[in-house]
Amino acid sequence: MTSNHDSFFDLEPSWEGVLKEALQAPYFAQLCAFLKQERQGSTPIYPAQECVFEAFKKTPFDQVKVVILGQDPYHGPGQAHGLSFSVPRGVNPPPSLRNIFKELNSDLKIATPSHGCLDVWAEQGVFLLNALLTVRQNVPLSHQKKGWEHFTDAVVKKLIQSKQPIVFLLWGQYAQNKCLQFGADGAHHLILTATHPSPFSAYRGFLGCQHFSQTNAFLEKNRSKPIDWCL
Repeated sequence: MTSNHDSFFDLEPSWEGVLKEALQAPYFAQLCAFLKQERQGSTPIYPAQECVFEAFKKTPFDQVKVVILGQDPYHGPGQAHGLSFSVPRGVNPPPSLRNIFKELNSDLKIATPSHGCLDVWAEQGVFLLNALLTVRQNVPLSHQKKGWEHFTDAVVKKLIQSKQPIVFLLWGQYAQNKCLQFGADGAHHLILTATHPSPFSAYRGFLGCQHFSQTNAFLEKNRSKPIDWCL
């Protein structure tokens, strides 16, 4: 990363270009200093350093077709690997992800996969972004208000400004508030909202939302290759 705070983060080149201003802002240097200190402590920080920007590596800026916005990385050992809602192969899918698979089956008759790794989606243009990109083990939201929110706000703004039509899948009030504050609903993108896929709320609007089929219909209408949601 060509910035004023060494190579603590390795950001994919197309993203580094569009986020240049954010990367040079004072808050980002402060965030880097905070994270360096956290990594030196006795409590593990997730995901691993090399996976913090995994979503950006897998889905370059000019290849984003769909955005799925989460809030916080998984905070259990071995779960978080830099893609929202995703877990590495060999790790049991958490409840929210299992509900995502339920909706996929209901909407597109896609069989429930044997794993919870969504990297195949990311490589097709599904940008799996968390609002916070790091967390302490077993302490959800422990890295909030340290600078990540400002950074991912900048990311969302750049996506909304993109000339390429993008589908924003905003599940839950947090994701909706974060994106809609920038006027995404008035742009040329498709904004789909539902409750969060968590077991506490999925039955109130997520299950049955048919967001996956609506996403592909929009992409095809805009002459873009639909997502193969099979894993």
